[in-house]
Amino acid sequence: MTSPASSLEIQVPKAGSWPVFGWFTLAFLVFAQWYAIATSPADRDMGDLQKILYVHVPASWIMSITFALVFVYSLLYLWKGKDSYDLLAASSAEVGATFVGLTLVQGMIWGKPTWGVWWTWDARLTSTLVLFLVFVGYLALRAFIDEPQRRGQWSAAVGVLGAINVPIVWMSVRWWRTLHQMQSTPQTMEPVYRNGLLINFLAFTLLAVYLIRRRYEAAMTARAAELALQVAALRGG
Repeated sequence: MTSPASSLEIQVPKAGSWPVFGWFTLAFLVFAQWYAIATSPADRDMGDLQKILYVHVPASWIMSITFALVFVYSLLYLWKGKDSYDLLAASSAEVGATFVGLTLVQGMIWGKPTWGVWWTWDARLTSTLVLFLVFVGYLALRAFIDEPQRRGQWSAAVGVLGAINVPIVWMSVRWWRTLHQMQSTPQTMEPVYRNGLLINFLAFTLLAVYLIRRRYEAAMTARAAELALQVAALRGG
């Protein structure tokens, strides 16, 4: 009978300098928010409500990046079958789902004073909500399947299909008439707003890297414990 150790990786990543990186990321995130809010004047049309973009836009950016990682690692798992790819995809999905939720909540906070309603079935909002529900389903699926290989295969299939919605979210404001404004680029923004946004892009990217790494470490530890129990059960039998 094949030992579980033959198909699973049990090397748990070491924490190393990641706790230090985490504290640095937190400090940099606080600085980035302070810098953006302190240096940007009230917008002519939106007033101080404009400052919510320093979280909303970077969160949306990280949402796209994390689900791109889910797509890539899911494909790699289906191809190679390595346990680490499955856990990296799952870790990215957990972090990504958090940022999608943050994007939706902040969009609603911005939409109420701007559009007069908390929610409207706008193409951008609806496609983002679909993305959120797909990956909540992805995480729920993983929670209900105990067998690691079947869990990895099924969730990888959902991850690949779900990530296809990311370009739909991005292009929705161009493909359909929506209330949501068109995407801005750094070239179309005044420096007083652009600098604060770019520094927050960097801060949120560092935060996503840290969260994915620590979640991956926790997942590998849990998988190693699961494997140890399987091996002990087989030897006991």
